[in-house]
Amino acid sequence: MLTLAVAGIGLLVFLTSDNRATHAETAEAAPRPLNAPEKVPERLNELWRAPSAATPRPVTDGASVVTGDGGTVTGRDPMTGRERWRYERDRELCTVSDTWSTAMALYATHGPAGGWCSEVTQLNMGTGERTAQRNGNAELGTQLIDDGSHAVTTGENLLNVLSQNLVRTMEYGKVPAPVEPGRQPRAGCDYGSVAVSAGKVGVIERCDGESADRLTVFGTTNTVDGDTKSDQPKVFFTTLIDSENAKVVALVDRHESGGSDYLVAVAFGDSKKLAVYDANGNKSAQYALDLPATALTSDPDGRVEPVAHTGSGVYWSTGASTIALDTDDLHPRWTLHGTTGTGTVFAGELVLPVRGGLAVVDEESGKVDRTLSVDRGGYDSPVRLAAAGPVLLEQRGGTLVTLR
Repeated sequence: MLTLAVAGIGLLVFLTSDNRATHAETAEAAPRPLNAPEKVPERLNELWRAPSAATPRPVTDGASVVTGDGGTVTGRDPMTGRERWRYERDRELCTVSDTWSTAMALYATHGPAGGWCSEVTQLNMGTGERTAQRNGNAELGTQLIDDGSHAVTTGENLLNVLSQNLVRTMEYGKVPAPVEPGRQPRAGCDYGSVAVSAGKVGVIERCDGESADRLTVFGTTNTVDGDTKSDQPKVFFTTLIDSENAKVVALVDRHESGGSDYLVAVAFGDSKKLAVYDANGNKSAQYALDLPATALTSDPDGRVEPVAHTGSGVYWSTGASTIALDTDDLHPRWTLHGTTGTGTVFAGELVLPVRGGLAVVDEESGKVDRTLSVDRGGYDSPVRLAAAGPVLLEQRGGTLVTLR
């Protein structure tokens, strides 16, 4: 009788478990990276496309392309779109990213207390093998951003920081069921935008009773007397800024500069200016931006400004323009109007999306060397680019399109 009872309990656990609700097909070996062309081709044609509503930007490690749609994460051959591996759940995906050159997938859960993006799964991008899995408390609408060592799940009232083995190292904001109340500096604020770099998270906060936005920088980890305090943020600085429509654009590490060890670029949507703050929270510089009055009037999707990083610059898309920021001091080097999203380095050259095509741009001057025609049909919304060897990837809303 006891044996039957135990067997019955085991069957019940299996029938309701995540394993039963998961279907995984892995590849035997990871593919080799593809070689980039020597120069950007004179024309590009569409190779294949696939639905990928869960990827805010193309997900690739240069050898595989990953799409995320519904509850399925799929690893594909960049040249053909052929499915190499698949990981499927009976839950909806919140977002998929290429954090640490792995496919990081957040799945939604819903319960009496509301919905969360609470299940994070890390997959080998080449084989689809599951390498780590954790539960957390990311908010619906989250995006994943990382600094190479830690990943941040964004949200309106809560930010979580994860290490590479998916251990939560920090939580910031309105923490569900806190173990020790009072450890969060401001638990009732709304967040406008977030950036991360070199162990630091910058966030724009909007708090009750404050007449302007607040810029805060806190650490991805905090150790007190040898103990890790994942619920007690280490705040490097917090300051009210002279704007009610601010956006944190970029954080840069400057440990080798001999000056401030990091800088934060913040855009003021109400005055169309870019301010740079040093590690003490002091405004060290401010620049006027050549933008129309309608630019920067709303917070970005997922609370992450669309920015692309290369070895030569930080390229920020305002929706209808691209602003190149210097990697040393974050001053604007040039502005190119008429772009429609974030670019990438392809065949050694900076390529930016424009209406009806792609612009090949000199990184130093911002001068357009030439423009390639791309037929996007009726699609006229933001485009985000990435490259996998000879294949250029375009994220067009909920669809990934590849060109060669």
